[in-house]
Amino acid sequence: MLLKPYRETLALPKIPSLLVVATLARIPIAAAAVVLTLHVVTDLGRGYGAAGLVGAAATVGGSLGAPVMGRLIDRRGLRPVLVLTTVAEVIYWLVAQALPYWALLPVAVVGGFLALPAFSVARQSIAALTPESHRLPAFALDSMTTELSFMAGPALGVLIATSVAGPRAAMLTLAVGILLGGIGLWLLNPPMRAPHEAPVSAGERVARRDWLKPRFVAILAVTMAATLVLAGTDVSVVAVLRESGELGWSGLVMSLWALFSLIGGFAYGTVRRGVPPLVLFAPMALLTIPVGMGGSQWWLLALLLIPAGALCAPTITASSAAISNMIPAAARGEAMGLHNSALTVGVALGGPLAGLAIDSFGPKWGFAAVGIVGALVALAVLPAELRRRRADPTTSPTPAAPRPASPSQAASPTTPPAPAAVISAPPSPAAPPATPPGPAAPLTTSPAPAVAASAAPGPARP
Repeated sequence: MLLKPYRETLALPKIPSLLVVATLARIPIAAAAVVLTLHVVTDLGRGYGAAGLVGAAATVGGSLGAPVMGRLIDRRGLRPVLVLTTVAEVIYWLVAQALPYWALLPVAVVGGFLALPAFSVARQSIAALTPESHRLPAFALDSMTTELSFMAGPALGVLIATSVAGPRAAMLTLAVGILLGGIGLWLLNPPMRAPHEAPVSAGERVARRDWLKPRFVAILAVTMAATLVLAGTDVSVVAVLRESGELGWSGLVMSLWALFSLIGGFAYGTVRRGVPPLVLFAPMALLTIPVGMGGSQWWLLALLLIPAGALCAPTITASSAAISNMIPAAARGEAMGLHNSALTVGVALGGPLAGLAIDSFGPKWGFAAVGIVGALVALAVLPAELRRRRADPTTSPTPAAPRPASPSQAASPTTPPAPAAVISAPPSPAAPPATPPGPAAPLTTSPAPAVAASAAPGPARP
């Protein structure tokens, strides 16, 4: 029974191919931070602080560029944006490896701005390809495959950069990987709109004031706080194990943490009704605060990471599903771009925040600092969630709908599907389609100890 939602979702047209192509396209993107760090430190002879500035420059560019690229997809379609970003990012990696440090900083901003939008494109396409009854398992699959990309990408990047080839060769390898990923997405050309939604060619426009509302902003705040907690946890794990003389166990602890997230994401994808992202994130933040108490023993630290880790992927899944349900199709690209920016900004802030607490009060306080900030964000957005519930107590972030009798029946052109399950079918002329209710709601791998401050976080990825 647990596998039934996933079997039905994977039986939907184009979903398996989308997940495979998106996962492969994300691997070089996931490796970018650690490769860039090693290039600045090894090839350019700078410190980790200088490498962090380059990473921050790329993050700023990516945060600004993601919603812009999403808006272009809403207006012009997917393929023109894929051509633009693939060509631009390939040129960026070819040029960046030959630049001096002073020139690399501004170029990194441009490279981040024009980055291949593999993360937001996959989530936008999932919203177009899946009926509401299958959105949770679909986004859970996306979250889990993103986790796999961020487990493989940095490891491969470090392997190439620290071998005889060196960081410059790793940057050239990233250029090849981005090119292949962009070509794969261009050939697949996953739909950005469902069959019952107006196509991009129709030129439909939606004013931002119609969807950029307090509740959407609240979900972005929760999303940002979630990756802030994750990035800070990454750095804190390394620091606390280093202090206790068990740094060699950091890789295993982070792998277990990622495994907890995968298990949690898998379990959340099987539920029939989703829950608001805030309900998942608030305990995740609170449960992160005492994790540092187990720093004296690696196995105790791993055990204390289980509850918070198990909520990582579900929180990101819930935020993606909620945004897909609350945003009009004509603005979905820009909204998913903002969601991706929130994930990225959280990653950029979490490491420095934890590092400041560690330097000031000790390694155990890194967990407490990011957990407390996360809890404060949850408290700040709580009024928006309460107002929504008072306005409509029956609203659910992912409306429940009966699943089709079988995936083949739902996909068959000759067998009439269950009406409630086929959200992509044209609405009946006798009644206007109902607007799906619900709240609006990567991820990154655990960094190598030497580059913990600049690598992206573990269990939940942008």
